[in-house]
Amino acid sequence: MTAFKALGLEEHLLKAIADMGFETPSEVQEKAIPILLDRETDMVSLAQTGTGKTAAFGFPMLQKIDVNSRTTQGLILSPTRELCLQITNEMTAYGKYMPGLNVTAIYGGASITDQARQIKKGAQIIVATPGRMKDMIGRGMIDISKIEYCVLDEADEMLNMGFYEDITEILSHSPKDKSTWLFSATMPKEVSTIAKKFMHTPVEITVGTKNVGSDQVSHEYYLVNARDRYNALKRLADANPDIFSVIFCRTKRDTQKVAEQLIDDGYNAAALHGDLSQSQRDTVMKSFRNRQIQMLVATDVAARGIDVDDITHVIHYQLPDETEVYTHRSGRTGRAGKTGVSMVIVSKSEVRKIHTIEKMIQKKFVSKEIPSGMEICEVQMFHLANNIKDTKINPEINPYLPNINEVLADFSKEDLIKKMFSVEFTRFLNYYKNSKDLNISGDRSFSDEGSKDSTRYFVNIGNKDDFDWMSLKDFLRDLLQLGKDDVYKVDVKDSFSFFNTDTKHQELVMGIFKDFKLDGRQINVEISKDTGRGGRSSGGGRDRGKRRGDRSGSDRGGDRGDRKKGFKKRSSSFSGGGKPAFKGKSRRSPDRPDSKGTGGRRRRKA
Repeated sequence: MTAFKALGLEEHLLKAIADMGFETPSEVQEKAIPILLDRETDMVSLAQTGTGKTAAFGFPMLQKIDVNSRTTQGLILSPTRELCLQITNEMTAYGKYMPGLNVTAIYGGASITDQARQIKKGAQIIVATPGRMKDMIGRGMIDISKIEYCVLDEADEMLNMGFYEDITEILSHSPKDKSTWLFSATMPKEVSTIAKKFMHTPVEITVGTKNVGSDQVSHEYYLVNARDRYNALKRLADANPDIFSVIFCRTKRDTQKVAEQLIDDGYNAAALHGDLSQSQRDTVMKSFRNRQIQMLVATDVAARGIDVDDITHVIHYQLPDETEVYTHRSGRTGRAGKTGVSMVIVSKSEVRKIHTIEKMIQKKFVSKEIPSGMEICEVQMFHLANNIKDTKINPEINPYLPNINEVLADFSKEDLIKKMFSVEFTRFLNYYKNSKDLNISGDRSFSDEGSKDSTRYFVNIGNKDDFDWMSLKDFLRDLLQLGKDDVYKVDVKDSFSFFNTDTKHQELVMGIFKDFKLDGRQINVEISKDTGRGGRSSGGGRDRGKRRGDRSGSDRGGDRGDRKKGFKKRSSSFSGGGKPAFKGKSRRSPDRPDSKGTGGRRRRKA
């Protein structure tokens, strides 16, 4: 709280901040808030999504407006209904100790008369999408001739969506001496044009570097034949059982098609594109926020303004036509200080686009391979083991235990474990045992890691030890006392991980970890024959039985099973066209013969 107080915020805002649990301001808040509080000025702020921009302009606006006046004093324009509602809710929460404050959301797809009625009650702040705002101004329902502050949030996204004329029309009805605050992730020409046309010598602040991707996101690409793109997508999902992702396609048609295929194959998926009605879109987004949908397939336009916490992966099923759009896509993960992964599925003809994007975001892509069937089987098996380990025992099962014990009395503990895991393992094995290698060779000369004489290692620590790819990389680098780029291809699973070093460091790595303990627990590192597919091959130095025992027996907390739901159909509006979406288990069974133990799901299509 002391840090927020030092920015110059008043007590009623500090009290709201304390209620919300904020402790330390983000970089954009530290830079923007003192300037906006101290003087009347225009501002251009360049910062990635998920960096706390709403508070950066929200706190100063709330502190400066007169809450006792019914005149509209602040206008916030945002690209989508979802972001509009989110900003409205956050502004209302920030101003909870400001009696009489009225923050009103204006957006399409809702009653225009109800919204006009809210404005007439006296809205000091209006949060609006450009299309509905222009319409209501044209009808004389809104007067912004006396606003003092105007925010253009996600300005680049609004302009990419074709709102330039709407924005210029709206701003023409506002006073010239207002303060305009523009917030954007990138700075394309159109944003510069808006800044020059409507702003006077704006202060510019930059968090990070212009157009640069977030440091919280790792970037990977997978090279496959174009015809194998969908199968590659399924394998990436299977190799990450706890995936909670947005999958981007170029067109509405492809978005719908991929979503329907995923639904048919038993994944918790849905489509989000422009052909959905507002009620269908709301249903999809509600289900996605509630984790009933784990794979949201979306077009770039439909995904604008989505702000959902804890998205683990962004998957680019197809690369965007404009490289700047990649920044917005990948910015959906790795938000608010958390880490995320941006995966790109590319064919040979698209590989050079990766190089172009690398230059733009100033981040390196790691070339990875689509996991093999056996790697997926192993990941899924240990995922099941961890779910069983973390499952809380339901006491209501107690009356049934005598009969259960009687049925299973002839089996040893080892036999029971084998039978239980065979149910899941056999399904994946049956599907993947004859699966082909989807990876193809290509020109990866621009990827430094692709040409290294490299050794890949298995280590028995992972997410459940509070490691992600970034923290594990830092831990290994510091422990081994290696350079910044000497540990790479770090791939973190629930209870184990993989990483690479140049082969020349192999002796050092194995020596450090010979008898290494972390918090009293033995940490095992072994050499893997796999060179970076994101899973472990069957090779390796020590006895596999011992290795598994070390992993499954470790004492780790956390519950990865919270998103598991009962499998049942939902409204067909989820997919926007004929196919039902589902909510179900986060792990998908690959083969569904007669629905025994599988919730009745259909057999996966080859």
